[in-house]
Amino acid sequence: MEDKEFSHEESIRLINTMISKAKKSYVTKGIGPIVWGALIIFCSLVTWAQLQFGFRIGFDIWFLLIFALIPQIYFTVKEKRQRKFTAYEEAVTGYVWTAFAISIFLTSFYNSRYGNSESSTLVMILYGMPTFITGGMVKFKPLIVGGIACWILSAISIFTPVKTDMLLMALCGLLAWLIPGIILWIGYQKRKAEHGV
Repeated sequence: MEDKEFSHEESIRLINTMISKAKKSYVTKGIGPIVWGALIIFCSLVTWAQLQFGFRIGFDIWFLLIFALIPQIYFTVKEKRQRKFTAYEEAVTGYVWTAFAISIFLTSFYNSRYGNSESSTLVMILYGMPTFITGGMVKFKPLIVGGIACWILSAISIFTPVKTDMLLMALCGLLAWLIPGIILWIGYQKRKAEHGV
């Protein structure tokens, strides 16, 4: 492939095309945060109810999060195949959330191995990190606020029993993912109606 000299106009056009593609890659539907937020709230409230009323459902409710991963991985792979351009920030965000998923998995494995059931504070700290970073990278304040809320709630959980921690964790799911996800979904629907994006 031989080098080609670009005119000033062609350079500007190429830059504008790349910026346009980068912006389209950030058009998120909010489905992921809605699903994760709803699941975190559901699992936290079921765990709270088990502790409050002394019953067992026969399996660890938190395993439902694994089933949420399957469709998310499918849609992520499908979306990546359809795209011809991935923004740098999007690639970094992918690494941040992968690191988060691995950290949560290792924390869960550690808990099951050593029987440490009081790691909810650590889990809420972990919830805050990728949420805050992602919000900062895409300049989306609800995610930034959600990440900070997770850290504040984790600090409160240091002084509360595990049962109360489950309610705090449900609040993390609401503030960090469900509410921002709904805001993203509404924004996506508006863009879709206005521009067909």
